[in-house]
Amino acid sequence: MNLESLANPKVKHVVKLRQRSHRDAAGQMLIEGYRECRRALDHGCQPEMLFYCEELYLKNLNEPTIVEECRQRGADCFACTPPVFKKMAYRERPEGLLMVAPQLHRKLHELTLPEHSLVLVAEAIEKPGNLGTILRSADAAGVHAVIVCDRCTDIHNPNVVRASTGTLFSIPVVETTSPEALAFLQQHKFQILAATPHAEKLHCDVNLSGMTAIVLGTEQYGLSKIWMEAATLRVRIPMLGLADSLNVAAAATILLFEALRQRVQAGVVAVPPPAPWHGEEAFDA
Repeated sequence: MNLESLANPKVKHVVKLRQRSHRDAAGQMLIEGYRECRRALDHGCQPEMLFYCEELYLKNLNEPTIVEECRQRGADCFACTPPVFKKMAYRERPEGLLMVAPQLHRKLHELTLPEHSLVLVAEAIEKPGNLGTILRSADAAGVHAVIVCDRCTDIHNPNVVRASTGTLFSIPVVETTSPEALAFLQQHKFQILAATPHAEKLHCDVNLSGMTAIVLGTEQYGLSKIWMEAATLRVRIPMLGLADSLNVAAAATILLFEALRQRVQAGVVAVPPPAPWHGEEAFDA
């Protein structure tokens, strides 16, 4: 089916899905972009609708494969004119692919965590871009689960999906309360690491190769009292300049990759070989 009118009800529905109230009422989320759609499909996403615009496709990608896979999974697929697609798209430079899919809802008891698990806890993160970047770093560092506590931002926000580059679908993400998350971690014998500028030990001076939960707090106020009191490890990231704090996503990346470094050194995980060279490099903002 071709969509050529900006007044089409489906177009209006997709535009409304930018708002959290409409996403929650419909139980749906938006996934835009080739890489994001590819990763969602690769990790079991069952799209309900796909909107595509061939005129906006990127070069050297295989967008028709995405369209065909969505059809095979039972999604309704709609070819769109550029004006119609740009009306629905939330990216400044649309790539011609936009999926509507069911929201992700996992529970703590559904997590299957191996020995030496590394878990990230994000408490009341306010900015979708920060939460998405944290998910991207968690995926790269081999985190086994991300627990979002007392959420201020919606994990189904399109900007979370975008900032995570689709890694939202590669890691088990659970939403719960801080007391429930804390009880779960204590039950499973996790050491709980909290970063604070008042700690004596540096983040590289503690053992992070065992069952470890790294807990991050709000951008403005940091961790709440419940997590600071429950922490079995308190560390600080050394800072030599005038700034007295780091962006929460930057702090997460530093802590996660120190944990990864220790796990590689201890033989808990193995680093995969480098990706094949294709004659050019691509770096993402």
